[in-house]
Amino acid sequence: MTWRRDPLAAALVRKARHGTAGSTEACLLAAGDGWEAFDIVCTCGPSDRPFEEWHAAASISLVLSGTFACRSRYGESLLSPGSWFLLNAGEPIECSHQHAAGDRCLSFQFTAELLASVAQDAGVGRIAFTRQSLPPLRAQAPLVARAMLALERGEAVEEIALQVAGAVIEAAAGGGHQRPSSRHHAAVAGVIQHLGASLDNAHPLADCARAANMSPYHFLRTFKDITGVTPHQWLLRARLRDAAQRLAMSRAPVTDIALDVGFDDLSNFIRSFRAEFGLSPRQYRAAA
Repeated sequence: MTWRRDPLAAALVRKARHGTAGSTEACLLAAGDGWEAFDIVCTCGPSDRPFEEWHAAASISLVLSGTFACRSRYGESLLSPGSWFLLNAGEPIECSHQHAAGDRCLSFQFTAELLASVAQDAGVGRIAFTRQSLPPLRAQAPLVARAMLALERGEAVEEIALQVAGAVIEAAAGGGHQRPSSRHHAAVAGVIQHLGASLDNAHPLADCARAANMSPYHFLRTFKDITGVTPHQWLLRARLRDAAQRLAMSRAPVTDIALDVGFDDLSNFIRSFRAEFGLSPRQYRAAA
């Protein structure tokens, strides 16, 4: 994996330059009701002693780079990029880097209450992990790609956190979920009408879920099953369609249009617009 900015490589260079022992640094990316997301960089290597990892909250971590071994009462595992590292709340696990130095993980930590809610909505009775890792799975490749984008851009992190929780709980339990019934369509349609009527406003996932009388995870999954996209993706594309119409029908400055449809960063608007329409906003206006 090649990043424009590689925190692991930089941290390993600093470690070698100063001759220090390996360590772990966690950077909080985002947090919400019952969840936190961290960018975790570990510089331990073969010369460092194995160490015990323990969290007060359950964690699900996507390995982004590097390899490391872990051992718990469930056995031993070697984790590599694309793997999921699972840790129950209050349960110790030993980690080591016998084969190479360093790893980087995108780690989501959840309260017991939130995980229980997600497990219930996913149709899984138990929420305690009985394994410490999951391999890279084809079915989760789109989710992994979105998680990596969320790490780079800081967008839709709450959606990613809840999707990760549900997908990993289902995969670890070997289960799946049923399609939403038609009774959910009215609730989702009501939320869509509200979103469409106020594209320029912020629409936290929790508020949308509350309006639909669902838990955030249940709403997120139901919305995606019905519409084919997440609420964040739906809102983003609706804003871009509105912007495209304004570009074609008015001479308002691009910056004003971006702000009016709900973007607070011009570079993000231009990047998103080009990805959606294949042209920059100015090129689109010229061709309209």
